[in-house]
Amino acid sequence: MSLESIFGIAGSALSAQSERITLIAQNLANANSVQTAQGGPYLRRVAVFEPVQTGEGNNAGTGVKLAAVLRDQAAPHAVYDPSNPLADASGMVKEPAVNPIFEMVDMMQAARAYQANLSVVETARSAALNTLNLLK
Repeated sequence: MSLESIFGIAGSALSAQSERITLIAQNLANANSVQTAQGGPYLRRVAVFEPVQTGEGNNAGTGVKLAAVLRDQAAPHAVYDPSNPLADASGMVKEPAVNPIFEMVDMMQAARAYQANLSVVETARSAALNTLNLLK
């Protein structure tokens, strides 16, 4: 496997995980948003990845890219709060179905995947530099 292929695969994963981390941060920031511009509570956003070919010929590899951002269709949580101006006739307010604990675990997983791919890039770079030093 060539360095170009290694950098292509790891680079695609770094980009995908970065976008995933951004979506998770948006979910956490909107965990208490009971009213959005579209109406109703915030709907959690989920990243969907798909494989993608990186490079050509001997430099080909399979990386990953963000294929879509889906809205979680989980039912919002109903909370009794009759003093809230957004409460319905029975005093219930619909809150987003965003679990901050789940989001933080997902964030840690994405961050570790990002770090692992960054480590691959650093190791490949170091190996290339050591190879060049051997030729001196």
